Amino acid sequence: MKFDRKILPNTDSIQNFTKKKRPYEDEINFEKLRSYRLNRVRKELEKQDLEACLLFDPVNIRYALDTTNMSVYNMHNLTRYCFIPVDGPTILYEYFNCEKFSSHLNLIDEIRPGITWDYFSHGDQVETQLKKWTQEIEDITNSYCKNSKRLAIDVINGPAVAELNKIGLSVVDAKSILEQARVIKSADELQCMKAAIEVAEIGISKMRNELRAGMTENELWSILHKTNIDHGGEWIECRLLSSGERTNPWMQECSNKIIQRGEMVSFDTDMVGPYGYCADISRAFVEGNNFNDEQKELYQMAVEHINHNTELIKPGLSFKEFTEKAWVLPNEYYDNRYSCMIHGIGLCDEWPFIKYPTDGGQREGYFEKNMAITVETYIGKVGGKEGVKLEQVYLVGDKNLELMSNHPLEKI
Repeated sequence: MKFDRKILPNTDSIQNFTKKKRPYEDEINFEKLRSYRLNRVRKELEKQDLEACLLFDPVNIRYALDTTNMSVYNMHNLTRYCFIPVDGPTILYEYFNCEKFSSHLNLIDEIRPGITWDYFSHGDQVETQLKKWTQEIEDITNSYCKNSKRLAIDVINGPAVAELNKIGLSVVDAKSILEQARVIKSADELQCMKAAIEVAEIGISKMRNELRAGMTENELWSILHKTNIDHGGEWIECRLLSSGERTNPWMQECSNKIIQRGEMVSFDTDMVGPYGYCADISRAFVEGNNFNDEQKELYQMAVEHINHNTELIKPGLSFKEFTEKAWVLPNEYYDNRYSCMIHGIGLCDEWPFIKYPTDGGQREGYFEKNMAITVETYIGKVGGKEGVKLEQVYLVGDKNLELMSNHPLEKI
């Protein structure tokens, strides 16, 4: 088919293009931010008497080296990774032909092409590729892991572990190392979090204002996605928005269900925003803003739950003591409980993860200054019609919690 008409670019728009700054960009010392995070990783390696780690998880790579490339793709493909020694150069193994994208980052000492061994990319050459990768890991560990044959890796598959074992390397889990490194936030990290939360709350306000009977759950949810991308955000980890009877039980992702008049709408942002930091905020609205008596009761219980648990927390409080003193969920709601009462927050949901007593709880550890956490609840009676999900983001301050999520709760 031949087209005679040519569509030319709008040269005026191209010439007038200017980079739009992300929130707080001028207030964040990125060099200091990067150095702080890399040093945290190395200190945790030393604590566990390890000389190096190999990271595949894009979030962990982002934390250690502040480099990102096709993050969601690389969450399910082992095609991009980095080597972090306690003493020695950091090495980024980059996806095919993408080395130039991280060349400006001065904490990355060397960038090499990644060696992959996945079936999708290599088919019947997988074993050959795996042997190439194993030889590469043997070479770098011989150079920088001279006192130990243990290597911390966060994500890996069985065949790779077997090959590393054959060359005398013992693989240990790097998850605890990175979780502990990420738990205490620097001032620059908190600015990044502030930016992400601010973007999320712009989206939340738009969602509340545009909520109307007749729109689908997906249409309402898309407002948050668009807001995030508009402001330099990255992705959203879940699709936890539901309305009406789909709000009970919780954890139902959004659908093409049409929101009806007077229905409860509950959601959890799970939003990875600007600079890769997560804004994890939950809210519950009622279409038309007119809560009926049952909806009021659910919402007030949820607020009471959040407030009670928030008032308990201060630096030095043990997770065990918190669990023992936490708000008691009534029996008729307990089997519908959320998976945790507290969790850490940073680049994503982070340690600690404090469960209800019957689920084991988090028995070891303490709340510490400059931990960022979320306090959350779900209130929905077993067999009930609707449910309320609320979640707030806090910083553990000098004496108590400091609220970071400022979008107002509903006035009941």
